[in-house]
Amino acid sequence: MPGYKHPCRYCGGLIPADSNMCPLCGKVSPLGPLRCPKCRNPIQRDWTNCSDCGISLITECPQCGEPTFFGDYCEHCDARLVVVCPNKRCKKEQPPIQETCIACGKSLKEVRSR
Repeated sequence: MPGYKHPCRYCGGLIPADSNMCPLCGKVSPLGPLRCPKCRNPIQRDWTNCSDCGISLITECPQCGEPTFFGDYCEHCDARLVVVCPNKRCKKEQPPIQETCIACGKSLKEVRSR
């Protein structure tokens, strides 16, 4: 049963309420509040730290190397703020919040140095 559509936070287009990706602009997490990459607590763009776990919400973009707010996308180059584990058997996509993969434990340093 179709429900009310909601505006995408990125493009403003109206999309289904259960969308994980905007079918109009292709960006992920188009609905609801921004969430902390570590504890998933709601966060706001002008915060420097998460109010729940305290992680810094300013990070270095893995693509362009510029400091940016830890939303879903870099404020400078618009790249997704994720790294992919270099382990050929793992390839887990994850936020760059620690030095090792959250799934297999392999170092993510070689991914960040691109």
